[in-house]
Amino acid sequence: MGSRVELIISEIEESIEVKKRLLNCDEIVKEMDSVAEALIAQYEKGKKLLIAGNGGSAADAQHIAGELVSRFYFDRPALSAVALTTDSSILTAIGNDYGYEKLFSRQIEGNGIEGDVFIAISTSGNSQNIVEALKTAKNKNIITVGLSGEKIGAMDEYCDFIIKVPSCSTPRIQEAHILIGHTLCMLIEQKLFGE
Repeated sequence: MGSRVELIISEIEESIEVKKRLLNCDEIVKEMDSVAEALIAQYEKGKKLLIAGNGGSAADAQHIAGELVSRFYFDRPALSAVALTTDSSILTAIGNDYGYEKLFSRQIEGNGIEGDVFIAISTSGNSQNIVEALKTAKNKNIITVGLSGEKIGAMDEYCDFIIKVPSCSTPRIQEAHILIGHTLCMLIEQKLFGE
C-alpha cells in the first residue's frame, strides 16, 4: 500500500485517464452532440427534462437539474428540468405501494408527456428502477438518454441515445457523468441564450 500522497496522485491520474478516453472517442463526442441537439430542440418546443439515478447518480440528477433551472455560466431564463430523486413523500409512497423498481416509472407516467426528454443515469446500466423508467418513457414517446459505464447493460435497448463512459470503475464513471452533464448544460445554455 502506497503513501496517502501516492494514493491521491493515483486517483487523480485515473480520473484524468478516463476523461482523456472520453475526449479521444469520436463516437462519444458525437453522441454528446446529438443529445445536446435533441435537448435544445425539445426545449425550443416547450418540453421538459426528467432525470433520475440512484445513489451518487441521484445526486448527479439533482445537480444537472439545478444547473438548468438556475443557471450555469450566466443569468438567463429558467429551463424546465425535474430530478425524479428529490421528493421524499412521492418516493416513499411509490416505494411502499408499488416497490422500489417503480420509483421513477410512476413519476414519468404521471408527469412525462410526449416529446419530453428523460435522462437515465446508471453506472452499471442495470438498475431495475431505471430500466422500468426507460420502458415507461418509451411507451409515452419521451426521448430517452442513457448515461452508463462501458459494459452492456439492460438499459441500453431502451435508450434513443446512450453515452457509455469507457470505464468499469463506479467513481470514475460518476465523475465523467457530471462532466457530461455540465457539458450538456453549457451547450444548451449557449444555444438557447448565448451572450
